[in-house]
Order: sequence, then structure tokens, then C-alpha cells
Amino acid sequence: MPRNAEVIRQWTILREIERARAAGVTIDGLAGLCGVTTRTIRRDLQALEEAGFPLFDDKSLDDGRTRWSINGQAFKGLAAGLTLSELSALYFSRTLLASLTGTPFKDEVESAFVKLSAALTPHMRQFLDQLPRAIATKPDPARRLPGDDARRQRAIARTLEATLHQRQATLVYHSKSSDRTKTYHVHPYRLAYAQGGLYLLAYVPEYGEVRTFAIERVEDLSLLEEHFTPIEELPDEAFPDSLGVHSGPTSRVDIAFRPEAADYVRGRAWHQSQQLEERGDGGLTLTLDVCLDRALTSWILSFGPGARVIAPDSLVREVASQIEEACAAYRAGGPGRA
Repeated sequence: MPRNAEVIRQWTILREIERARAAGVTIDGLAGLCGVTTRTIRRDLQALEEAGFPLFDDKSLDDGRTRWSINGQAFKGLAAGLTLSELSALYFSRTLLASLTGTPFKDEVESAFVKLSAALTPHMRQFLDQLPRAIATKPDPARRLPGDDARRQRAIARTLEATLHQRQATLVYHSKSSDRTKTYHVHPYRLAYAQGGLYLLAYVPEYGEVRTFAIERVEDLSLLEEHFTPIEELPDEAFPDSLGVHSGPTSRVDIAFRPEAADYVRGRAWHQSQQLEERGDGGLTLTLDVCLDRALTSWILSFGPGARVIAPDSLVREVASQIEEACAAYRAGGPGRA
């Protein structure tokens, strides 16, 4: 039997015992839940006890059957006292938090898990260390950040201070689109982590709007004595109107998907505005209200011939132009040419 199956089963047993609380769970009940023999359940319970989990059996109920329970507040050293499920879920989430690699919060996350691990016995740690084998994640590509890391960390620290205390700031920023460095007077509203990068959303009085600045292109940020009152309330979600990291006006977008791509599209929540219309040939039409940005165009192109933009016309032309340009590049390259 794969080791992963054993770990998942034992995790299921722990959760079921904890869920039952004082009522406890019988070995027969656990065997039925997990689809294994009572002998296997007894071995699992013994393994969990040897790992240090505070399980105990009790026959005090009227029917005389042995029921298994757990001391749910057994993890001392944690101020609030976490339940088994809370502790294990948090420990398990290390896999999901891998996306924070490359951000200024990576060291803090690792430090927190070191402290969390200290609350466990060695055998408990050994058991919980196996949980991430049951699920794996592939984080978004992290930004490669050349240059002075210490300077960048100072800029991030100042940005956090500016957002928390609503301090106006002077921002020196290198724009990728124009390849120029410019100084802005900004009201820093929020830091947002998305798609492997950290971004500052700041109101720019010069333009009368909130703009997005990539942190890796911030060359300097100086705090001013003046404070600001936010003029615009930002939504809780970062970049809610984009499939990427863009803010701006939205447009109604209609995309037709062929049957071979339709199953993949209908099986996912791409955006809170999405509407699906099924077609008789097995395909579908997806409608979104989103920004017309690079992220949207790239997403559509990723489906190749499986997707065709219906509206708006400007997006139809943009996607068609990129496809034609790519085809021309392939034709010009010829076989075996770079």
C-alpha cells in the first residue's frame, strides 16, 4: 500500500476522533469510514499513539463499547492552545505558502513554522512532515530581483510604514514601458502580492487616480511628514477587475471555446463576473467583465485555436494581430533556423 494512503487514512482517523469529541468513535466506525479492516485501524491507532498523539479509549457509556477520543488541547506552548485539526492544517499549509518564496515575508513564515514545530514532539513532527506528500503545489514564477537587495528591503519596509500610517511619500520609479526613471508624489494605499510579485497601489495626485507600481522597480521611497486621507476605497481583493495585475475600466468580453477546450473552461472559476452559455456542439461562450490588459490577451492565446474572441472588436483585432505576427515569425524562421 502506498505510504501516502496510510498517512491520509491516519489523518482521517485523527480528524474523525476529534470531531466526535467526548462521544468518541468506535473501531468499527473508523473501519467503515476508511474502508479497511478493524485490524488495520488498531495498527493505525497504535502508530498514532506512538507518535505522541494523546489518544485514549473509554468504555464508560451504557453500551459497553470501547470508544476512542483525543485530548484536543494537548499542545502546550501555543498561547491560545490549538486543536489538532487547527495545528495540523496550519502545519500542512507550508506547501501552499511556498508561493511566498522571494517576498519579504518568507523569513517570517519560516520563523513561524520553526516556533510551531517546537510545540510538537519529534514523533508528531515526523508524522505531520508526511502530510504535504498528499498535496503538492506549483507556485507562480517568482520575480527575479537583480540589484541591491538591502535597498529593496528598505523600500518595502518604508512602503509598509507609509500604508499603515497613511504617510505621503516620494517615489522614484523606473518604468518598464518607457524605460525611464521618474519621481512621483504618492499616497500609498496598499501592498498587494500577486503572480509572484509585490505591488504598491498608490494614489497619484498628479494624475488623480490610483496607479500600480511593481516593487522591484522602485528605486527609492522617502516618507514625508504629511499624512493623507484616502480618497478612494479599494476593494478587499487585489486587482479584482483583471485576470492579472492591472487596474482600470472594464469591458464586456465574449469568448467562444471549442468543445476540446470547453470542459477545462467550465470546470474553473476564472472571475467573479463570468457567465457561461452552452452551445449545441459541446462548446461554450464565456462572458467576462474585465480589464482589456496583457493578462487577458495572454490567457486567450494560451488556448490556441480552441478560443476565439467574439467581442469587443478591439480585443478581436489585438488577438488576431498577435496570432498573425507569431505565424509570420514562424514562417520567416523556416525549418531548423533560430
